[in-house]
Order: sequence, then structure tokens, then C-alpha cells
Amino acid sequence: MTTSHLNGHVSGEGGDDELRGGHREMAVDCPGELGSRTLPLRRSAQLERIRQHQEDLRRRREEEGRQLDLNASLRLRKLSQNPQIGIDNPTFLQDSLLPQPLPQSQAHALLELEELLFSLKQIRGCLSDQQSQNDIELVLALLNKSDFQSALKIHNAVASSMHKPSPPYPHTHQALPLAMEVRNLIQTNSNKEGLELSILLSDAHLQSLLLAHDTIAETEMQPEAVPTQGETLTQWGGETVKLVRIEKARDIPLGATVRNEMDSVVISRIVRGGAAERSGLLSEGDEILEINGIEIRGKDVNQVFDILADMHGLLTFVLIPSTQTKPPPVKESVVHVKAYFDYDPSDDPYVPCRELGLSFQKGDILHIISQADPNWWQAYRDGDEDNQPLAGLVPGKSFQQQREAMKQTIEEDKEPEKPGKLWCAKQKKKKRKKMLYNMHRNDDLDNDEILTYEEMALYHQPANRKRPIALIGPASCGQSELRQRLLHNHPDRFAGAVPHTTRSRRDGELSGRDYHFVSRQTFETELAAGKLIESGEFEKNLYGTSTDSVRQVINTSKICVLCLHTQALKVLRNSDLKPYIIFIAPPSQERLRALLAKENKNPKPEELRDIIEKAREMEQSCGHLFDAIIVNTDQDKAYNELLRLINKLDTEPQWVPCSWLR
Repeated sequence: MTTSHLNGHVSGEGGDDELRGGHREMAVDCPGELGSRTLPLRRSAQLERIRQHQEDLRRRREEEGRQLDLNASLRLRKLSQNPQIGIDNPTFLQDSLLPQPLPQSQAHALLELEELLFSLKQIRGCLSDQQSQNDIELVLALLNKSDFQSALKIHNAVASSMHKPSPPYPHTHQALPLAMEVRNLIQTNSNKEGLELSILLSDAHLQSLLLAHDTIAETEMQPEAVPTQGETLTQWGGETVKLVRIEKARDIPLGATVRNEMDSVVISRIVRGGAAERSGLLSEGDEILEINGIEIRGKDVNQVFDILADMHGLLTFVLIPSTQTKPPPVKESVVHVKAYFDYDPSDDPYVPCRELGLSFQKGDILHIISQADPNWWQAYRDGDEDNQPLAGLVPGKSFQQQREAMKQTIEEDKEPEKPGKLWCAKQKKKKRKKMLYNMHRNDDLDNDEILTYEEMALYHQPANRKRPIALIGPASCGQSELRQRLLHNHPDRFAGAVPHTTRSRRDGELSGRDYHFVSRQTFETELAAGKLIESGEFEKNLYGTSTDSVRQVINTSKICVLCLHTQALKVLRNSDLKPYIIFIAPPSQERLRALLAKENKNPKPEELRDIIEKAREMEQSCGHLFDAIIVNTDQDKAYNELLRLINKLDTEPQWVPCSWLR
């Protein structure tokens, strides 16, 4: 099985087909000039080639039939050894006595039953052994059956119809104007023949006849209209083929991939957005025999790519239809997902066609328009629909989970091997199987499954129910300062959630304004029920923020602003609060030192490195949950960017998990 890579060169033999998605494919496209276009012919050039191919096959069979060596028959050789027995056999006469070949006009003479019966009776009289005569009798009995004679009549009728000569092609459609011109030229001629011709050409009946001729000839001589998009079934060399015509504009790709199966070139995939998918005339599994008169069988996928590279306009395919049962067309609904991993098709050895691979980054929104191939979905990146005419290939969810699980299993099993111990021994197998479904867990978020995609939907927040803003980031990155600035500058718009505590109320504190003062038992009950977004203990007193406190702020039509640790994201996302999560990232080490110096802080280099490393770890483990990232290079710029993002929630719908809207 030939394979093809991005650079367009063939390489390798197929392997790992189960994971790699079967045959390696080559994307074909048709940009550029179609080349010189000839005037349309009276008959389709493709059909003419097919008829010519059939005629060559028929003539070849006739030639082979005439060249059969009758002396190869054992019984006829015995007859030739005893020429005195029976009547003369014309088969063994000299060449000079052989009948001359039929003239060309009689090349398609019909089979006559009487001639066949007469010839068999002659042969029977020449045979001496009983077995041969019995064989002839069996053949004669078959020929005398009514079923055989009916079949022969049908054959002769079809053959007679197929070989009828075509009507003559007119030389001109202006016979009447020419006749009138001749009549005008000879009107002054006193010659007897000229006068007779003038009278003849002036006859009304002759003029009507010439007018009828011109009308028919004009119709016959009109060039065949350029065929429009469609398909036609016909026969070619004993095979049922279909002629498919697809109109492809210069700026629209064909949208199909092909693969080699021995000498055949087979359509492997129809890609959404291309001319092939829009026409609905090409099917996966069709074998391509010709494209615009160029023979394709026997060529590799790279040659096919080169042939189609400069073609546009009307493309005519001669195809052997796929033998696979074509499922009824199903209108697939578009599924919107958020990617939770980075993907680069140039680094993926399993992608069936690198040219069509769609790269994306963690957090990108993908519009999945086809999941017909469960291993390789067809998708667009959000915002690229207008600039990306063809859908791209992205790994399917189950396929991505499978290979990520295998990758983690291999990493877990990277241990020094003892001499003589097989890597795939039973004990190791059992361990790898367990690790396949028991993904490692981190301190920030429980990963019950390998992260691939999450289905999303657009959500526009109501005016009276604002989404809470969660600011995430390592210490000393400025998220607390940004929160305080929002609360101070816009107290009528932003508010903080009142925390819960088990400590005693102090003088001047009000329950519900400063804290919600609760007993330890009540606090632990709410913690067990998952109502506390975050919690901690300080000097033997418990502190925490509950979802009810956030909800109370939302009910006042204000925006609740929270500063949280990544551990709090799971409870917050599993609630009905629909948070908008913004990650406050640190700048470079030197810039971070300058920002902290403004706050009269003088951190050590290792402390700065720890902050940056902690931010990297948080983004690595929870980056897929972030709705936006602000790099805090300057406090004023970061504050303005934060306000811009918050204001955008009022004017533009945002992508949120579908589970939030159910």
C-alpha cells in the first residue's frame, strides 16, 4: 500500500493501520489554469473513447476467432489422417479454395441458424467414431430447442440495431440560399441546360424541400452544449462506469483525498466545503479511471496530485462506482467543542493526510461538522470559516483518549528492564491495563478522564444575572490588587462575596456584612455538601466562601469578583454560577522584579523563578478552564484589559460548557 506525506513524495509501506486510520491519503486539488479548451464536439469525447475501446475489443475477439487452429482438435486430426472416408471436408482444402473474407460492409453479418445446422450435419457425416457423432447430436438437439432459437433471434435483433449506419452528416445548413444564388446567376444564361436548371430551382416544392433540409441541418450541426454538472452510467471494457462532471471554481478546492490500492487510485475521503462535497457526485471508495481524458489507473497519488494541480472549470471523471453500500445521506448537526490539548498535524504520524490536518491550541473553539470517521473528525477553527474553504482533520475524542492513555502507560512503564525479562510479560500487561483507565491525579483538579474536548454553546448573560469573575494566579502577580481596584472604583457595579467563618464575632462586625458567623458543625456540613468554593483554617478557625454568598451578590444584579486558588475551580464550575475565569500571568523575571519594587518588595531571584514556575504549572494543569489570560506587565494596562473583558460579557455572547445550559 502506497503512502503519501505532506511534502507530496511517496514513502513507506502502511503500518500501524489500526491507529493510523487505515490507508495514508493524499489531498488532491485543482487550482490554476485548465489549459487549452477545444471547441465542443458533436459527440461526447469520453463516450467516443468508450465506444472505440469496445469496438477494439470486438475486433480483437473476431481476429482471435478467425485464427483458431482447427487442427488442434484431436478428432479433426483423425479425420485428416483418413481423407478417403466420408465426404470432402472443406476445412482441409488448400488456401486457394478457402472462401475470401467478407467485404467491410458485411463485417457484422448476422448468425444464421440454418447455416449453423447445415455445417454441423456436414461435420457429423465426416466423423467415424460413435462418440463424436453423439456429441454432434447433442449440439443439434440444443440448437433445435425453442429457447435457444428465441435467444438467437434476440441477439440478431440487437446486433442489427447496433450496427445500423448513422445518418449522413449534413455539409451545410444553407442549401436554399445557395440554390437561390445559383438561380440568380443563371437567369441571364441562354443555354438550354441553364434555363432548365433555373426553372427547376424556381419550383416551390424544391424550395420547400431545401428549406426543410436547412432546418434539420441547422439543428444537427449545432455543437454539443458543454455538459453541465451531473453523472451518467455507461459500459467501458465490460465494466460499469459512471461519468461524473463537476464544476470547480478557481478559488474552491476539490476537497477529496485519494489512496493507492495496487494499481488503482481510489477516493478515500470527501472533505466538507470542497466542490466534491457540494456536488454529491463523488463517493468514498470510487476508483478513478480518467480525469479530463487523462488515464489515472497505474499512477501513484503524487502523480494524481500533479495532474490536478492546474485544473479548474469542468472536471470530467470516469469512475468505477464503489461496491460499498452507500448509507443514506444524514444531515449532521454542527458540534462546537473547546480543545483541551495542543495539536500539530506535522508532528502526528497517525494523521491520514497531513495536508488536511488542522492545527489548534489548548482553549481554541472548534466547529465539528462531520464525525462520519470516528477517528478523524472534520472541523473548522472558530473565526477561520471564511479564510478556510476546506474543513480540516482533527483527532476524534475516543481516538485521542486512546493514544494519550497509551502514551501515559508507556511513560509509567519506563523502568530498567531486567536481563531476559520480556517487556510484555503478563505481570507488566496487568499493570498497563490498570494504568490505562486510572489516570494520574494532580493536587489542583481531579482528572477522571483524559482531557480532549468539551462540548460548548454560546451564552449571553442576562442583564439582571451577571456572571461572577474569578481571578486566578500565583501570589505576587497582582490579582488581589486588581480586585480591590474594581471594588473601590465601581462599588455600585462590583462586590465581593461575604465569607463564612467559625470564629467569634468581634466588636463592630456585623453578620452578613463582614462574615457569616456559623458553628464548626454547620461549616463542616456545608463543606461536605460541596457548597464551599474554597476553605482553610487559620488559628484553629475555619474560613471559606460558599456558593450561596456568591449567589446573593448575583441576585443584587452586581458582579461578584473573586480571587481563588485553582483548587476552587472544580466546585465553582460544577455549580450553576457560570463563572468567567481570568488567569493573571506574571511577566518576565526582570519585569516582575520592577513591578514588585514599586510595592517596596525586594524578592530574591529564586523567589521570582518560583512565581513564574508556579504560574507555568497552574496553566499546564488548569489552562483549559481559563476563559482569558492577562499578562500583568503593567498594573494600569492590566486593569484596563480586565475592564474590557468584563464589559464584553454584556455585549457579546461567550462560549460556555453545554452542561451549564441543561
